This record gives sequence, structure tokens and C-alpha cells, in this order.
Amino acid sequence: MFCLGARRLRGFPLRGSPGRLLYVCGREGEENPPSRAETRWKDRAETVIIGGGCVGVSLAYHLAKAGMKDVVLLEKSELTAGSTWHAAGLTTYFHPGINLKKIHYDSIKLYEKLEEETGQVVGFHQPGSIRIATTPVRVDEFKYQMTRTGWHATEQYIIEPEKIQEMFPLLNMNKILAGLYNPGDGHIDPYSLTMALAAGARKYGALLKYPAPVTSLKPKSDGTWDVETPQGSMRANRIVNAAGFWAREVGKMIGLEHPLIPVQHQYVVTSTIPEVKALKRELPVLRDLEGSYYLRQERDGLLFGPYESQEKMKVQDSWVTNGVPPGFGKELFESDLDRIMEHVEAAMEMVPVLKKADIINIVNGPITYSPDILPMVGPHQGVRNYWVAIGFGYGIIHAGGVGKYLSDWILHGEPPFDLIELDPNRYGKWTTTQYTEAKARESYGFNNIVGYPKEERFAGRPTQRVSGLYKTLESKCSMGFHAGWEQPHWFYQPGQDTGYRPSFRRTNWFDPVGSEYKQVMQRVGVIDLSPFGKFNIKGQDSIRLLDHLFANVIPKVGFTNISHMLTPKGQVYAELTVSHLSPGEFLLITGSGSELHDLRWIEEEAVKGGYDVEIKNITDELGVLGVAGPHARKVLQKLTSEDLSDDVFKFLQAKSLKVSNIPVTAIRISYTGELGWELYHRREDSAALYDVIMNAGQEEGIDNFGTYAMNALRLEKAFRAWGSEMNCDTNPLEAGLGYFIKLNKPADFIGKQALKQIKAKGLKRRLVCLTLATDDVDPEGNESIWYGGKVVGNTTSGSYSYSIQKSLAFAYVPEELSKVGQQVEVELLGKNYSATVIQEPLVLTEPIRNQLQKKGGKDKI
Repeated sequence: MFCLGARRLRGFPLRGSPGRLLYVCGREGEENPPSRAETRWKDRAETVIIGGGCVGVSLAYHLAKAGMKDVVLLEKSELTAGSTWHAAGLTTYFHPGINLKKIHYDSIKLYEKLEEETGQVVGFHQPGSIRIATTPVRVDEFKYQMTRTGWHATEQYIIEPEKIQEMFPLLNMNKILAGLYNPGDGHIDPYSLTMALAAGARKYGALLKYPAPVTSLKPKSDGTWDVETPQGSMRANRIVNAAGFWAREVGKMIGLEHPLIPVQHQYVVTSTIPEVKALKRELPVLRDLEGSYYLRQERDGLLFGPYESQEKMKVQDSWVTNGVPPGFGKELFESDLDRIMEHVEAAMEMVPVLKKADIINIVNGPITYSPDILPMVGPHQGVRNYWVAIGFGYGIIHAGGVGKYLSDWILHGEPPFDLIELDPNRYGKWTTTQYTEAKARESYGFNNIVGYPKEERFAGRPTQRVSGLYKTLESKCSMGFHAGWEQPHWFYQPGQDTGYRPSFRRTNWFDPVGSEYKQVMQRVGVIDLSPFGKFNIKGQDSIRLLDHLFANVIPKVGFTNISHMLTPKGQVYAELTVSHLSPGEFLLITGSGSELHDLRWIEEEAVKGGYDVEIKNITDELGVLGVAGPHARKVLQKLTSEDLSDDVFKFLQAKSLKVSNIPVTAIRISYTGELGWELYHRREDSAALYDVIMNAGQEEGIDNFGTYAMNALRLEKAFRAWGSEMNCDTNPLEAGLGYFIKLNKPADFIGKQALKQIKAKGLKRRLVCLTLATDDVDPEGNESIWYGGKVVGNTTSGSYSYSIQKSLAFAYVPEELSKVGQQVEVELLGKNYSATVIQEPLVLTEPIRNQLQKKGGKDKI
């Protein structure tokens, strides 16, 4: 039986001098001791990094190597104190998301060459890793992940049980169906890695000062900071909070409550196991997803770490309420084997040699979780020149790539690629401590659950950020979570299966969404759009500011347009609708997930250019209802004295009016592409407004629709979506947004010159619309596009088209494959389906149909 050896450390590390961990998980060789503490001090710094874990030191290394002068890192005790020193050190190319694969890739490529560059041993092992599938749905998940990896540089393969056994001969193969194999994965010594990065940072001129706890941060009117420590004060042009589980304390110094919480994570180290010692080569890292643990070779024994369920895992919530204990740095918690025993037993069943192994160490240390398990990386909205790199549950694999990513962003003024899922501004005032704890528990416990498309997680919901319709609609639909809001995804139909039934194939929402689609196309539907981000901008320089920010022209008073903010390199930073409500006063609307992401950019440009404007975030003040479909005008006209006829209330016009005596700002626009209005109103009026509209539309057969139906409708109209068809990885020309880009307008908008160069050089790829006949699966986005036996591109989003009964997708393909009629293949769940580039849009929008009808009758449509 798996038993405790005589050398169990009872949850506490052996110590050397000065507080150096001698043994946690097999440090290799005689590493160089920590460099003697710096005696230099600087009064000025370009960038001050707070925190000397692997992430902070990586950023110092990358900034200094890229040529930034006066990079200073301040660490409160010693390098690696906190979570770095006791980490298990796993490295993997795999990530279920898309953009973080690049972070993992950059980290591993750096770690491969770091020892040669710095002369410091890093203890990097790359035996590969295997994720184990023991259920058919896991095999589906592997196939789903394969198509999302095919267009990346990462190597990844599905391997058969025979190959798994050959690579990991100690496995019990009874339940194993398949493996997901990543060559080049492995593990690294976190202490040695950090010391190598530190050596590199010093080599390139960075100052790493410790012990130097930051005691105060004071913002100055010019955007600089006074950083105070016991050694003295330093003026910094920017600060980066990389303080690990002290990040909350650093944030509180400037009035921010970062949504972070420390959790306890344990891993177990065994003594020598004869069967492991007898192996000719190192075992690949194993991840048993149903058992919810990782396992790797540690010298001649094994190391494994479980992720226990949210009911059993332990949150260090006292640190949130009372702060991190003073002086805590290289300490551990008392181990608790009972808490992880079911995972120990699962590991013994999968790797039987563990049954006879002795435990020589159980490491139980703090790691920091954000609510959704992803770190928070980038500049923070509302505070000038304050950046964060915090909330790393997997800091070792993220450190190298995030250091490079942030360094590039700081030096070049824009993110090097899209990584909005790590944006610290995805959280807001609605992110309470209670919410953070509930989500951290869920995220930790869900570490190894099946990752379905359209995934929803329900802990901590609802937040305080519900629309005025939440109580009316919650029992009628399946809600989705959007930046704290609850929004209907789809509505239940009588007699049909309800609830959340995730799947890689068509599931219980497929038919109800088809009914909602027909509702909007044939009658009239209502949708809650309250999660939109909403900003009011006014002042004497408002027009000049927006002309500088947006590539489109400024709409006339009383009108709306679609506008894009570009980066200096001509990439699409954001898409918003801009409504000119009254002279110099604008209403800006963006997607829920982009609210503070976009607001930060706007505020920063306003300050940088000295524009005299007032910018107000009114997201939580306003509710929004969308009314769309051929009978939308007929229903709304019953409720207002305003003439809604086509000649009087034109497409893209905005007017203030009353709907049944409720004040609204009505904009004639709909993301469905059908006749429709968006009605902006006081949030407290939402329920009353909804009721009068639903009552007025009884004769027309009015009903609800959700975001899934809206997605199907917008795809048929070839409407692009920010975050899918366009983001910081794409320019507007290749995305087919040329209509909205006015290169000839007088204002020198951000990205204009870069875009001119892009246009002159010509495009290498284009966004196209594809149709494909599948079985019971539809494209979601990020699937591989094949041509001639090679991956040549990727989808960006997809859906089932209820009008032609085929799947529909947007995709980026090489310019030479972008012509209408071109045949390619789309990989879905391990099978390649033939797809055809079509003339877009598949379905004409209502305004275009209306114009054609006026010009030539139905035959022309």
C-alpha cells in the first residue's frame, strides 16, 4: 500500500542558509547560489516590477534584453519566495484555449535556450506528455482539440493505446481508449529557472533589488509613480504588479480590489521505485483526466499532484480577509493526505507500482487563483501606467511567454497578439470577494473536466449585475454569463428537454434555436441586450477625439455608424457603434466582454492627447431591448407617437422617444440583419418596457429569442464579430471591413499610416464565408482548414444555417484560395468535411432587400 516513508517532511521544507530550500522535488546539480544582494539604488526607473517570482523576473529579463534602460525589480524578501519555489514545474504546449497556446510555446522555446544564454543550469526535462482518455467523450474532446491545434506551431497527436503503453510501460491499460500526446512537454526546476532569468536580466542591465518591500505607491499628475520602500523612494514611469499572492495588498495601496484568492495545492513525491529506476528513458508526464491528477517521474521515483473537487479543496480565505501573514515567503501548509485520497487511489489503479511506493514528501503550498483560473495580464483601466501580471495558477509555463508578451506591449504600445481572455479589465465592481471564492473553488475543482464548446459554469451566479428582465426570464431560458451579466442563450420549448446539456455535437438547444430563428425571420422577436458596454462621451473636443480614435467618419447628429479602433500597426483593437445623439454628445456601444478593455483605450488616448472631453461609463445604468423581425415596426408603432416609417425613421438613425410613456433612445439597427430597433432605457424600466412590447405584439405572434439564434442570423448576413473575425491578430482589410475604413478622411486616425502600407503591399489572406454539409456537428470557430493535404487556415466562427440546412462558417484562407467556388475542407471531430467558398452574404439584410425591392421588385432580390 502507498505509505508514508520515514523521511516525510510533515508539510515543512528542510532549510539551509539563508532560507534556501534544499529539497522539494529533486533540484538538480549544484546550482549557483543567489547573487549577493544589490547595493545600488536608483532614484528614477522606466519600469518598476513588484515581485520576484518567475513571472516578474521574466518580465525584467525581457524588458532589459529588448533594450529598455532603468528596469528595476523590487522583491520583498528573496527571489522565488511565494509560489514559485515550491511549484511542481510542469511545462506543456497544450492549452484548451487558442491564444494561450502561443504563451506556452514562447515559454518552452525560451527555456530550451536559457541555459546556453545565461550559463545557469535550469533542469529542463522534455520527455513529452500524454493526456489519457478513458471515456468516449474524452476521445471527442481530443479530436476537438486536435482541430484547434492544427493551425498552430505546436506538435500534437492522438495516439493509440499500444503507443501509450510503449511510452509509459507502467500503466494499467484496462480502461485507456486514447492519448493526446505533446512532444516537447515536460518539467523544469522553478528555482533554477528563476535564477537563470535573473542572471539574464542582470546581464542586460536590469536592477533586481531585494529585500525591498514596497510600502507605498503614489500616483503623480503626470502619470508617473512614487514607489516607496524602506531603502528609499523611486520615481517610475510605470509599475507592474507581479506580486503573486501579495498582489491584493499591492492593489489595495492604490484603491484596487484585485479578484484573487490563494488556494492550497498539494503534490506527493515518492522514494525510489525499482520499476522506475529500471527504465531506459524518462517517462512522459501523465495527465489522468478522469482521475484529475498529473504524474511525472522525479529522479527514480514519481511525483503526482491532484486537483480535488470544489467541495474538498481548501481556499486560504483568511488571507483575503486578514492579509497574507507578515514574513510568509518560503513556508508551506500542513499536508492533508486525506483530502486527496480518492485521487491517490485513482493513481494507484492507473500506475500500480505506486501501491508499493513510499511517500517521502507531501508539498502543500499556496497558489493564486483568479475567478476563471486565467491570469490577469496587461494595463489596468482607471489607473494610469499601472500594469499587472497576477493570478497565475500555472506560473511556470506562463512565465516566459507572458514576460515576452508584456515586454512587447510596453515597448510597442499595443499587444503583440490578441489575449483578451487575460485582460485584467474583464472583471469589475461586480466581482465581489464572495464571487471570487466561489469561482476559484469551481475552477480548481474543474481543472480536468471535459472542455465543451459553449461551456457554462454556474458557481457564484447570478452576480449583482442582472438586467431588469432576469426574474422575468430566468425560468424560461438557458442563461449565459457575460461579464457578470446573465443573458438568455436560448429559450425552452414546451415538451422539449431543458437545461444545460453540453456536447461536442448538436444538443438540446438545436431545435429551439431553429424556432427562434424562424420567429425573427417570419414574425418578430425580442432579445435582452443589456450586457452591452455603454459609454457617453461629450465635450468640446469629443469630435476630434473620436475622429482620432476611429477609422470611420463621425456620424451626423441623429445617426449611428459602425466604427473600429485600430492599433498603431493597423490591427483591429475594437469595434463599436457610435451614435451622435446631440451636437458633440455620443453614445458608444461595445460588446459585453470588451467594456473596460475598450474604455481603457479611449481614456488613455484622451489623456495622452489632452482632449477636453467627459467620458462616462453608463453600462450599469442602461438596459437594452432589441426588437427585430418583419413585424417589428408594426408592434412598436402601436406604442409610440413617433413615426417609425422607413422614410422618416431611416436605417442607422437614432432618436429619443417614448414607448408607452417610457423614455428610450431608439436606434434603427439589429445584429440580426432584419428590420429592428435597439431600445436604450433606464435599467429600472426594463421589465415594464418588455411587458408593454410583448403585450402589443400578441397579434403579430411576438416571442423571445436568444444569443444563439442571433449568432445564426448574423452569420447568414455575413456580419463580423469582434473577438472572432477581427481582433488584434487581424487587420480590417483582410477581415472584409473596408467599407468602414475611411483612409481618405482628413483625420490621421490611429493605425492609418500602417494600414496604407498594408494595402500597398497587398493581402496574404482573406476572410471568406464557407458552407459545408456535416453530420450532427457544426463549426464553432478555430477549426483547421485543409487544402491539398495541408492546414492552410482556420475558421473564426460558425453555426448551422437554418435557411439552407447546412453548416456555415467564417474562415481565414490564403488569398489564392479565397475565390467564390473554391473547395477546401474543415476538420470537425477528427473528420474533414468538404466546404465551399460562397458569395456573401448568404441572406441579404433587410435594408438591402428593401432597397432592391424599391428599385426592381421581388425578382431582383
